[in-house]
Amino acid sequence: MKLIRFGTKGNEKPGILDHWNNRRDVSHLFKDWNNDFFEHDGLKNLEATLKNISGFPLIDENERWAAPVARPGKVICIGLNYSDHAAETGAKIPEEPIVFMKAANTVVGAYDNILIPRKSKKTDWEVELAVIIKKETRYLDNVDEAKDFIAGYTVANDVSEREFQIERGGQWTKGKSCDNFSPLGPCLVTADEINDPQNLWMKLSVNGVQMQNGNSSKMIFNVYYVVHYLSQFMTLEAGDVILTGTPPGVALGMKEPQYLKEGDVVELSVENLGAQRQTCINA
Repeated sequence: MKLIRFGTKGNEKPGILDHWNNRRDVSHLFKDWNNDFFEHDGLKNLEATLKNISGFPLIDENERWAAPVARPGKVICIGLNYSDHAAETGAKIPEEPIVFMKAANTVVGAYDNILIPRKSKKTDWEVELAVIIKKETRYLDNVDEAKDFIAGYTVANDVSEREFQIERGGQWTKGKSCDNFSPLGPCLVTADEINDPQNLWMKLSVNGVQMQNGNSSKMIFNVYYVVHYLSQFMTLEAGDVILTGTPPGVALGMKEPQYLKEGDVVELSVENLGAQRQTCINA
């Protein structure tokens, strides 16, 4: 199944993509793709209704694509999780996952604008595979158990302001939590449709020039390990989002970085999950 949301900010409704990639409105049956939906077997209930998918109303093509999940309780990120990305930044391969958080209100739709923060000099891009948690868990006993707690996957752009992140003191939060810094979507593809999350190609271009082209096989800590690992430190709640790291090709890793500026267009995709497109504007 492919879950989407649509509508203006603050008025989003749930929908699905049918077999012909038409967006269809299911808001008469479900309130939203949120914590309550995932926690209470919402995916099973949704699957049972899809036999009559052609009867669901079509969504107007001009309706905004919202993030495919409602505002999560947490956006948890794994830093330096690709061996080739760590190499380009000159960082040591981490012995354990590097964990940081992004503010939940950074989550926006796949085609919403990237807002270049005021006084920003180093706004950067990062295509990532995002994991959506299906039900609450803590202290998973083993890595294999993690599979049962994943609702699905989507595309993410972990937008980052590197000066705020690295040069302004403290932890990474300042450079990761600016408005619109977590575009998600266009859809949530349920876990049963992704045979191997560790073999997905991901790409990103800026103004038509390819910057990133990597594969999730290069993850240092794979998806299931990350979910298991995080569960040892915090309760993972239904609808939480985990960003699993980025392949090489970010501006930070260049000898002469060209950071994002107003008017730039960022396009990114993850194999089998769809594509995003954002225009940069000044906040």
